[in-house]
Amino acid sequence: MKAVLCHAFTGPADLCVGEIEVPRPAGNEILIEVHAASVSFMDQLMVSGLYQMRPSLPFVPGTEAAGVVIAVGERVTTFAPGDRVACSSWTGAYAERMIAKESKSVRLPDGVAFETAATVLHVYGTAYYALVERARAKADETLFVTGAAGGVGLAAVDLARHLGLRIVAGVGSDDKAALVRRYGASEVVNYRSEDLRDRIKSITSGQGIDIGFDNVGGTILEQMARLMNWGGRLMPIGFTSGVIPQIPMNLPLLKNYAIIGVFVGAWAEKFPDEAARMNDTLMQLLAEGAIRPHIGRVLPLEEASEAMRAMANRTVQGRIVLKIR
Repeated sequence: MKAVLCHAFTGPADLCVGEIEVPRPAGNEILIEVHAASVSFMDQLMVSGLYQMRPSLPFVPGTEAAGVVIAVGERVTTFAPGDRVACSSWTGAYAERMIAKESKSVRLPDGVAFETAATVLHVYGTAYYALVERARAKADETLFVTGAAGGVGLAAVDLARHLGLRIVAGVGSDDKAALVRRYGASEVVNYRSEDLRDRIKSITSGQGIDIGFDNVGGTILEQMARLMNWGGRLMPIGFTSGVIPQIPMNLPLLKNYAIIGVFVGAWAEKFPDEAARMNDTLMQLLAEGAIRPHIGRVLPLEEASEAMRAMANRTVQGRIVLKIR
């Protein structure tokens, strides 16, 4: 079968398309004929050797896909051949066929396209786990999302709108403002051209933010640590700036706010039943139109390198999807 292959941790430029054997599902896995796979910033980090884990080389990148089940392991009870599903995995999605754990797969509602379904579990799963499970967000709280026009950021804005939060979207360029407003942001801050401290204090009448959802890291998170409201929750989601920040611990002490880690992939491995229920909830929200994934571009499998370069260069709004069938 055809697949994108990573032979060295040297980045997207060295990826190639080749032929590999069709994988075989283990007892708790399903084999999926992939129709569409989404491209995430995590995929780009993975092939560059910059993610928290390094798969054995060579490997097929891709963490999320949608397609049709064609075989199941002997212990699988939820799915059968012919089922339309979305799935997540650490690797394997950029291929004509992939395997995924039963617990990390979900049946698609009628009428949901493969391209749309392939964009939900990673980004909306991160947003849901962060806002609902970790932050216990309440309606009318003020949420500040950085990297708000990217995949995870825009999913957080979209889900927060559904949850009734007041959303302040942080972006790095003015051309992204219209998109985040359309998805529910009431205020937009360009932290590359505006003073973040002054803008947040003005927007919140000096109270600060209740929930900080940070995808960027570096100096942005360090500034956010000084802009929290009493009893707030500051959540590091990712470090797309490439810099892991350091926060003086007197800051959460003075405002009684919490710093809460969010690593949905590790949570899903540790608590598969809870993660499966979350995935079912997300698909229900998708079927009802309560969440609206934004697909910025659709490309063929052969242009996976180009898709990853676009992610690295911050030129993507929402998600890029690779159409495989």
